[in-house]
Amino acid sequence: MPTPDFIRNLRATAGHQLLWIPGVSAVVLDAEGRVLLGRRSDNGQWAIIGGIPDPGEQPAAAIVREVYEETAVHCVAERILVVEALDPVTYPNGDVCQFMDTCFLCRAVDGEACVNDDESLEVGWFEPDALPPMQDFAVRRIKHAAEAGATWFAGIGEADGARHP
Repeated sequence: MPTPDFIRNLRATAGHQLLWIPGVSAVVLDAEGRVLLGRRSDNGQWAIIGGIPDPGEQPAAAIVREVYEETAVHCVAERILVVEALDPVTYPNGDVCQFMDTCFLCRAVDGEACVNDDESLEVGWFEPDALPPMQDFAVRRIKHAAEAGATWFAGIGEADGARHP
């Protein structure tokens, strides 16, 4: 994802130190139940679609925007799947970030999937049982999307109230 201006401004004074940043991601499903994925231009890996909300932007609006910007697919955010602190990421320039990610289940409503910006090398629809290699957290989220009803809060056991209908 290109670095938003507000992050560049923070980096001007914070240097490469760890920044704690909100993130959004989506498991986008089409009418046939296929999952929309993008092959990232920064690392060449397949991934669910994601990004950083602009300051003051609501998370659901941010993911709908990100999905369209990256894939030309219009979608509707239907529910939150997962709220999770991801592992820290160190970028090639030395910047370190850790994302508090809110992952949404989204339904595609219009548009033909195509590369729509410079963040992806390819985009496409995949059957959930025929996914390309990708990070474990993305695979977990896709599997969780098939479960009915509950939002998952990472780090809390089911007995502690992790799932809420």
